[in-house]
Amino acid sequence: MIGLLRSLQRTVAPKPLEPSRLLVGDEVLEVVFRRHAQARRLVLRLNATGTGVLVTVPNGVSRARALEFTERSRSWIEDRVLARGGLIHLAHGSALPLRGIEHDIQHIPGRRGVVTADRDRYYINVPGDPAHLPRRVLDFLKAEARADLGRATAKYAALMGVKCRRITIRDQRSRWGSCSAGGDLSYSWRLILAPDYVLDYVAAHEVAHLRHLDHSPRFWRLVLSHCPNAARAKNWLRTHGQDVHRVVV
Repeated sequence: MIGLLRSLQRTVAPKPLEPSRLLVGDEVLEVVFRRHAQARRLVLRLNATGTGVLVTVPNGVSRARALEFTERSRSWIEDRVLARGGLIHLAHGSALPLRGIEHDIQHIPGRRGVVTADRDRYYINVPGDPAHLPRRVLDFLKAEARADLGRATAKYAALMGVKCRRITIRDQRSRWGSCSAGGDLSYSWRLILAPDYVLDYVAAHEVAHLRHLDHSPRFWRLVLSHCPNAARAKNWLRTHGQDVHRVVV
């Protein structure tokens, strides 16, 4: 009976730990605690976007101890947040990267009309009610992303001799794009904030998955044979990919 109880205790997953929050400068970072059965010590890192903290917690370590560990690591967190750069809000006067080029968001009072990008003077002009400015800028960015990614997807689908069933634009935090076994492609709208060649590469990458749903040598040969900027784009994503997640929506 005792052996059975011990076996049940081993198989029952520990109760999830409640998240916390940490004030760093003028930002509030969410702190997420994740238990890991194989962990031998507490480990802390920023999440993939640099906007939150992930703490790996071994079994048997309390939430209070994990919180204390997080507080002791405050200097390390502050240094990483400072290196990442401040958050970018969708507001009048904010500088926002559009296709890798910094544009100032400019509210145009007393006017109606659509949001437009002035590529000569590097403005994103937003007419209408200022209360609606953040939503209108976000809608504009998503529409631009859909248009650019749609064109790039169609180009590579023709070159690679494949067909895409559907394209979805999302705010994916852990990946730039994905391809389903059924032929659906999904992209992050934040690619419109990166240089053109980066968006182009991600489209080539995902379209190639319509033929090879893996990362085999055949897959990479297909990508590289049609996308000469692949290595340059991959390097940009490694170096600057976190920057586009500084845009707050």
